[in-house]
Amino acid sequence: MKKILSLLFGLFLLNNVLADEGMIIPSLIKAFESEMKAKGMRLSAEDIYSVNSSSLKDAIFQFGGGCTAEVVSQQGLLLTNHHCGYSQIQSHSSLENNYIENGYWAKNLSQELTNPGLTAMRIVRIENVTDQVLVGLDSETPDPALLKANIKMIIENATKGTHYTGDVKAFNYGNEYYLMLKETFLDVRFVGTPPNSIGKFGGDTDNWIWPRHTGDFSVFRIYADQDNKPATYSKENKPYTPLHFLPISMKDKHNGDFTMVYGFPGSTEQHVCSSYLDQIITKERPARIRMRDLSLSVIDKAMKNSELIRIQYASKQARISNAWKKWIGQIDGLKRLDAVSLKKVTEAEFTKRANSNSSWKEKYGETVNQMNRLSDEFFKYEFGYAMGIEYFYVGAEYFKLIRSTNDLISNYNEYLEKGTLQKVKDKLLSTSEGFFKNYNLEIDQEIFELLTNEYYQNTSSIIRSTLLSNTIYSKSVFTDQTRFDKFINQFNKKSAKKLKKDPGYSHYSKQYSLWLTDIIPNYRSFSNTMDVLLKNYVAGKLEMFPEKKNWADANSTLRITYGQLEGSEPSDGKVYTEHTTLDGIIAKYNSGNPDFDIKPRMLELHKSKDYGSYAQEGELWVCFSGSNHTTGGNSGSPVIDADGNLIGINFDRSWESTMSDYMFDPNRCRNIAVDIRYVLWVIDKYSNAKHLVDEMTLEK
Repeated sequence: MKKILSLLFGLFLLNNVLADEGMIIPSLIKAFESEMKAKGMRLSAEDIYSVNSSSLKDAIFQFGGGCTAEVVSQQGLLLTNHHCGYSQIQSHSSLENNYIENGYWAKNLSQELTNPGLTAMRIVRIENVTDQVLVGLDSETPDPALLKANIKMIIENATKGTHYTGDVKAFNYGNEYYLMLKETFLDVRFVGTPPNSIGKFGGDTDNWIWPRHTGDFSVFRIYADQDNKPATYSKENKPYTPLHFLPISMKDKHNGDFTMVYGFPGSTEQHVCSSYLDQIITKERPARIRMRDLSLSVIDKAMKNSELIRIQYASKQARISNAWKKWIGQIDGLKRLDAVSLKKVTEAEFTKRANSNSSWKEKYGETVNQMNRLSDEFFKYEFGYAMGIEYFYVGAEYFKLIRSTNDLISNYNEYLEKGTLQKVKDKLLSTSEGFFKNYNLEIDQEIFELLTNEYYQNTSSIIRSTLLSNTIYSKSVFTDQTRFDKFINQFNKKSAKKLKKDPGYSHYSKQYSLWLTDIIPNYRSFSNTMDVLLKNYVAGKLEMFPEKKNWADANSTLRITYGQLEGSEPSDGKVYTEHTTLDGIIAKYNSGNPDFDIKPRMLELHKSKDYGSYAQEGELWVCFSGSNHTTGGNSGSPVIDADGNLIGINFDRSWESTMSDYMFDPNRCRNIAVDIRYVLWVIDKYSNAKHLVDEMTLEK
């Protein structure tokens, strides 16, 4: 009886969450305006999203295709997370100029560093185009070719005569479609970063953990041509003049204050069935965690013993460990909430309501059973897909170099005929330079051996990794720069055949081909079939439960979530306050954990209490938490106050919150942001780069 009551109470909480759960499509914000104002917001819906005039949306950018950033000055100054800009910071670093260790601040525009390939994209307009996408389509068995043609026409009509690009994305598994009209800037320059001791303070120890004291920010700038339009890098480009930039709030914050996060959340899966979720918790996530355990055991040990390796592998280690620790917390949270049982209660409620009406019964009566049966039988292909991702894309690095070379191997004759062969070779040689600059053969070999054995255990592939690895790493052209560069320089029509004898290429191509033929088609079939059922399931939710809060899963499109600045009580005996201070940094430093190392200057400034105008009641806030529903992609998103001012930069969730990709718990789930006043203090007082603060508009 206690368990039943607990489940019912948990379900009550989930079904009665108001503003805190969900990620709103900005063009629909008007429907939420009254709720947001009831929580304290003083903006109008038009202030937040407008097509006809500038609004908050025009200050929000997708950074590098995977994070969020915000414009904070009339000169295109861009703030995002330190971890979002980490690959750029790392690429500009060397033993002579170690910006990872020491930080970097451009003193003027001429010192701002270029970043080939880095983009910043803003949304011009969001439009519901469902009717246009589905015109002429059979709702039961839609023709993919006609669907694609309709989408192509919508994009062509929307972008004709402009420099904009367009994308039409499915929402709610294809129950709705939205056009995203985009403006993408191609010249984004690195302006500054604090040292790792601030930007990555806490390291793996604190990752996904509250209380947090990480100054997770970096500074970039968008450049545009003479007409303020996107352009590739040129010395003639000028700092971009935005349609809107965010003013900075210097006002005191208080528990319960209204907060809004505006950004590009990556993905959530709130509708998956109970069988699928159960197998994620008990099988798929634990296996992926184990694969990353092995990689990190090698990398972490090597980074502790070499400054060069620490520079080479800093970005890679962060990338691998981020999801690794997230998944550990995710499993724990879902188990603590008894999420699978809650799913079953929700599914029973869905089926019961479907069977209460003959029309609903025909459409939705068997949907839940069909999803669970499909997952029971075919989840093994989802598992096989995940193992392949971990092995081929997260494991041994030389695999990446093979993929970079495959284009030349496959299209040699075409490039020879076009006279572009040397250009392709030169590009690969440039790739080689960057690859081997951050490559250590011994580390890669050890990771290869460990992950190959683990992959064998999970997939039954027949591989003898130790003997194989000795041959690969001593002879393959893909594990040594001299061998690789010679191979590319001498590449001819016979080279592709010679590769069959290369041990590294032979192993990769054989195992990858098996994965592509045995797993991928079945995985796609499983996913496509499940998506059809999920589309029907979501349609049923929208039709049969109009009284409940329904929101579309995150899909890397611009979204808004709102809540309050608040702490939490995630489990028995744990009570978290809503903010942390510089005092906490010093306390962690005194623990002796190397993840909490700081520079002497931090100690000096703390001792003198030199906080300037950035303190609140004598304390310097560092981070704060809020009840905003966020996920991957929200990294770097602005946290905005009731008046539209920037109060923080979102960078994480608490460990108890990582479950929110599948199920949101309002009592546990909290986003974490670095306080904007700490950001400005680091730029001004700590780094002596006040000229950047002077660019911004401070609201006092």
